[in-house]
Amino acid sequence: MRQFFALGLMAFVTSWMAAASPGLLLAQEAAVQQPPAAKPKIPPAPKKYKGREIAPTMSYGGANWLIRDNREQEEHCETLLKALELQPGQVICDMGCGNGYYTLPMAKLVGKTGRVLAVDIQPEMLHLLDLRAKNEQLENIEPIQSTVVDPKLPEGEVDLILLVDVYHEFSHPEPMLAAMRKALKTTGRIALVEFRLEDPTVPILLVHKMSKEQIMKEFPPNGFKLVGEFEKLPWQHVMFFGRDDAGPTEDEAGDDSTSQKRMRTKQSGRKSRAKREKAVD
Repeated sequence: MRQFFALGLMAFVTSWMAAASPGLLLAQEAAVQQPPAAKPKIPPAPKKYKGREIAPTMSYGGANWLIRDNREQEEHCETLLKALELQPGQVICDMGCGNGYYTLPMAKLVGKTGRVLAVDIQPEMLHLLDLRAKNEQLENIEPIQSTVVDPKLPEGEVDLILLVDVYHEFSHPEPMLAAMRKALKTTGRIALVEFRLEDPTVPILLVHKMSKEQIMKEFPPNGFKLVGEFEKLPWQHVMFFGRDDAGPTEDEAGDDSTSQKRMRTKQSGRKSRAKREKAVD
């Protein structure tokens, strides 16, 4: 009897609410029937980009190779770190950080006031990184699991994005380049490190190498300008890119100044020749 009474009371209340506020009931029904928001679709990955075959992603199963004992001897990683000219307090991104070979020393260089955003698509890699960071008691590293089209970086906050032998594995280069550009400060830079395709003695599979020519086919059309190069590593190119809407760097300003001096020298030389020719006449 009590169950029938409860059901009757519930039906009465529902009918009264519908009569008193039909809009409320319709809104409730719509909320129940509304399907969950669909996740944005990721377009199919191209096999090639601007004529270059896209390499497969290195699995976390090979993580130990990233921290091999002879890596410093082969690649001169300390030299690369110095070339980056990191400063305390900077926000740095280690894109495709793996198990943190570069993440950990960069975290020490930017200090407690700085941050290293450690981005990787494989959660297993981020777990290995976290273990190593805790072992060294580093608390300024932020692991970020990306997607193939979004590194999930904060907009306009990053001073430097380091990509060591990883860009050539991006399955969707253009959306990743757009996202990285958006994450950079106007003065921010990308440091692109890739094994030299031009050098046949570099013992790396061709699909995991890039030439300067190919890099310049891909970065400037996506909103970047070349702002510097470092060619003192034994196996790898290091190319620095800034946003193409940023002002001139100090190096570029210096180049402009030098060009202007050369122009003034040429003009002065022309004037001197003109005076001599007039004197002869």
